[in-house]
Amino acid sequence: MKVAMVVDDEPLIRRQVSEIVADYGFDEIIEASNGAEAIAAAEVKKPLLIVMDVSMPGVDGITAAEKIGKTLSSPIVMLTGTGDAETIERARLAGVMNYVMKPFNAAQVYAAVDLAIHQYVEVSSLREEVSKLKESLETRKLVDRAKGLLIKKGLSEPQAYRKMQQMAMDKRKSMKEVAEAILLLEG
Repeated sequence: MKVAMVVDDEPLIRRQVSEIVADYGFDEIIEASNGAEAIAAAEVKKPLLIVMDVSMPGVDGITAAEKIGKTLSSPIVMLTGTGDAETIERARLAGVMNYVMKPFNAAQVYAAVDLAIHQYVEVSSLREEVSKLKESLETRKLVDRAKGLLIKKGLSEPQAYRKMQQMAMDKRKSMKEVAEAILLLEG
């Protein structure tokens, strides 16, 4: 189920933004009237998108975005009447992906949501790719170290690598697991 959350202390704006976000194809739109409610609702509902006002009583939108971002990875679009550099910088550091100035119209919110979602998807795929590359590099380093130990025992580099491949196939383990086992036995 695709859930979005709209947070604003003004019910009329909340309703207006909820209708815009609903047109984007979300199955459920949850609403909150302040940052504390938003943090609690995000923990339970895990929305795929958050559109939140900056200035709210109690916990403001940027503080809520920071806290939500620590446990949930979702694109956040901020609504605000303040465009000062300090507020924008705070929003950027909190992980906000777009910023819409009040008063706004439906097209502006729709465009901001669309851009935030696409940017989020791109950033997420880049993070996943970086994670895979780090894992691949770690595996490569382990295999090279294990290969080095086998070379010290008199095997040539191709023989050491082939032996590790054979062990991986025979034991139905990954090259990383074989390398770790060799390093553990020899270390």
